[in-house]
Amino acid sequence: MKTSFESRYAISPNEAKKMDTAALRQNFLMESLFEADAVKLTLSHFDRYITGGVMPVKETVALSNPENLKAAFFLERRELGIINVGGKGSVLADGVNYELDFKEALYLGKGTKEVTFSSANADSPAKFYINSAPAHHTYPSKKVSKADAEIVELGTPETANHRVINKLLVNSVLPTCQLQMGMTELKSGSVWNTMPAHTHDRRMEVYFYFEVPQGQSVCHFMGEPQETRHIWMQNEQAVISPNWSIHSGAGTSNYTFIWGMAGENLDYGDMDHCAITELK
Repeated sequence: MKTSFESRYAISPNEAKKMDTAALRQNFLMESLFEADAVKLTLSHFDRYITGGVMPVKETVALSNPENLKAAFFLERRELGIINVGGKGSVLADGVNYELDFKEALYLGKGTKEVTFSSANADSPAKFYINSAPAHHTYPSKKVSKADAEIVELGTPETANHRVINKLLVNSVLPTCQLQMGMTELKSGSVWNTMPAHTHDRRMEVYFYFEVPQGQSVCHFMGEPQETRHIWMQNEQAVISPNWSIHSGAGTSNYTFIWGMAGENLDYGDMDHCAITELK
């Protein structure tokens, strides 16, 4: 089993506005999250947030414990959110087996010691997209399907942002310390997500784009509302969004994205909205 771990320092808006395309991508974009029988992790110093991917194919893959965390085990001081974006698979957590189908989620609370991932079929492996944040209290582990989610429909076809928001691992569905995760599915003919855009100074966020059709791309917008930048993204890539940055995107086709966030406020609606006409 292979494990890769990368650490990304926090970037200020003054630094970001001076970056060229390569520097923006190096600091904010995660281009590859899934590798056969491997764990890939990226730590952002924004809220000590970890983003990663696990794709078991021929073997069962254990959640590693990177030396950088200085912990006895990965979830000693952390909580973990998992959403399966591949074939059917299972997560074994301290002896409890959770079967996760496509787009099903799992929350694992602080103190969970042994976590392993497996796929039901090597020809259609599970792809476990994972987010983790520091935790100071233990909440029960729980599987959450789309049937359990809080679902909100927003936008219109006329503004090309008709979308369904599936709130999966949020405090209106189950208790967490600070981690929140959900999934937004864009309707056919719609390409804009999270528009009008917003920032939230109390939380950082990570977007993971998937179900991007072959040959299509998503242009992710970031930066301060009056100093925006963009990053072109491909299928199954993720991008870090600092608390000072907008996080929005437009694709050349409809797609799905997973949003994950952490910080000092669990109120999903705690946003600082930006008028579309004031973006620059």
